[in-house]
Amino acid sequence: MKAEFNCLPTAIGSMPHADPKEACSIVARYLRDVPHWPQLPQRSQLENMYVQFSEDFPGLVLEGTKLFVERKPDFDAQLEQLYTAASENKADDYGISEKYAAGLYALADAKLQTPKVIKGQITGPISWGLCTTDRQQRGILYDDLLAEALAKFLRLKAMWQERFLKAISPHTLIFVDEPYLTSLGTAFVAIPDQQVTTLLEEVFSGIEGLKGIHCCGTTNWSLLLKTSADVLSFDAYNYADSLSCYPSEVKVFLERGSAVAWGIVPNDEDALARETVSSLNDRLGEAMAPFTRDGVPFKQIVTQSMLTPSCALGMLSPDAAVQVLRLLSELSTKVRSHYG
Repeated sequence: MKAEFNCLPTAIGSMPHADPKEACSIVARYLRDVPHWPQLPQRSQLENMYVQFSEDFPGLVLEGTKLFVERKPDFDAQLEQLYTAASENKADDYGISEKYAAGLYALADAKLQTPKVIKGQITGPISWGLCTTDRQQRGILYDDLLAEALAKFLRLKAMWQERFLKAISPHTLIFVDEPYLTSLGTAFVAIPDQQVTTLLEEVFSGIEGLKGIHCCGTTNWSLLLKTSADVLSFDAYNYADSLSCYPSEVKVFLERGSAVAWGIVPNDEDALARETVSSLNDRLGEAMAPFTRDGVPFKQIVTQSMLTPSCALGMLSPDAAVQVLRLLSELSTKVRSHYG
């Protein structure tokens, strides 16, 4: 598949609802063409974006929403099992249970009209490896053995999820969510660019369909644009200027057939109250315009774009989350009707 979405809307991941059926009903109403399964952190602490993808990692200990890795007596055996499964692409033992992702299973049970693409998401290796620590509070990302293991582990999780979603639609899009890439190059994320790329590509290699990467702040976009990602997702409402600093890299990204997901509807309730479809349409046009000066036709940008909220919706009120998706859907309709 080419990443030509013509500004269809989708969402990032979490929603504030506790009832997975209700959340999926809202998704189906506003994101008919590219629905996503909703992560529901208000339903259970197991749906925290880091905990949600932690099942069966070697030596994992869960205390509330804190993740620790301990080298218990069976650690080596668990690690060997993980490496064997990764080498053989056997993801069945590394699935995501309904206890940890009720929205995933509720979406499978929902009577969706045939979607063009079904979207999933998984926490990326950089963010997961920083939030999962040893008992000394040191992220396992800084342990070479565990960093390699976690990337293989998340690759199997992504592979399993994609296979699960293919029962809903043969066309899939899996986003790798990396909020901690906003700290790339600081003392907090003191890892070389090459390691970032290597770990991301390990996870991407488990995804047969379209694959995206999402970061909700500023980061080294040049690094991410050079990965094999088919979609780059970012907060265009607050940080449009950060991507416009990389016009030549974005041009090459689009020329190879990839797409940009513009997070143009704010997930902040105060900002949301000030916006309309018209004002967001103007803001979107301003965010896209800089790239036309580098020779990218505006029609191409629109064709190779998705529209999303600026980030996840899990911290909003349920009514505000619905308002975000309503504005998003109406904005998509406006843009698509204008540009055909």
